[in-house]
Amino acid sequence: MQGAKRKIKGNVDAELVLHAMKEMPHYDKALIVSGDGDFCCLIEHLQKMNKLLNLMVPDMNQHSSLLRKFSLDIVFMNNLRGKLEYKRA
Repeated sequence: MQGAKRKIKGNVDAELVLHAMKEMPHYDKALIVSGDGDFCCLIEHLQKMNKLLNLMVPDMNQHSSLLRKFSLDIVFMNNLRGKLEYKRA
């Protein structure tokens, strides 16, 4: 395709899961920030190993339904705006 722009899709999800698994002996707890259901297997494993601190989901209105089973570990970032936003003095 000369001159045409192609959309390149990387497999970052798989790389992040692999890295989290390889580095597991080097951290106490993991904080996963995602609303993507592709991380369910990682989150489940982290729970079983008592390595999951929390699952932070950026948008409570747009996230995978696969994450429902982790509802006790979910912190929705929508609820943090008042605590995190910059306020001028």
